[in-house]
Amino acid sequence: MNPIRIGYGYDVHRLAQGETLWLGGVLIQHDKGTVAHSDGDVLIHALCDAMLGAVNMRDIGYHFPDTSNDYKAIDSKILLERVQKLVAEKGYVLGNADITVAAQKPKLKDHIPTMAAKLREVMSIADEDAISIKATTTEQLGFEGREEGISAHAVVLLMKK
Repeated sequence: MNPIRIGYGYDVHRLAQGETLWLGGVLIQHDKGTVAHSDGDVLIHALCDAMLGAVNMRDIGYHFPDTSNDYKAIDSKILLERVQKLVAEKGYVLGNADITVAAQKPKLKDHIPTMAAKLREVMSIADEDAISIKATTTEQLGFEGREEGISAHAVVLLMKK
């Protein structure tokens, strides 16, 4: 087995009035939130997909299908814990993750330290540099720019235990 594995993840959810917005395990106050079977945390979902992809274990929809009531409104931090366990069973640990959230609004820069700390807490990671989170607008282009949805991209490096 390779001593390192790289994975990429992407997730998107529609935004709507009256829904909550969870990102990186943190509740973000905004007039819109994600429409989803789970809590709709695109950041965590992209991270999970990147980790699963790195060890060739498909995606979170395969492991936690939206057709199952077991995952209805589930906290995505629970899914992340389970994915981390699946990755560990394959003999790997997270080296680092680089995540970008694309959203016109809300502005996320002030929430990034809290989100990164929450992910490190959930994953029991001491290294403050292991989780990088960035936010970008799309200059009012596309579904993110029109505030119809939000997306996240994640790249991870997994290392052999």
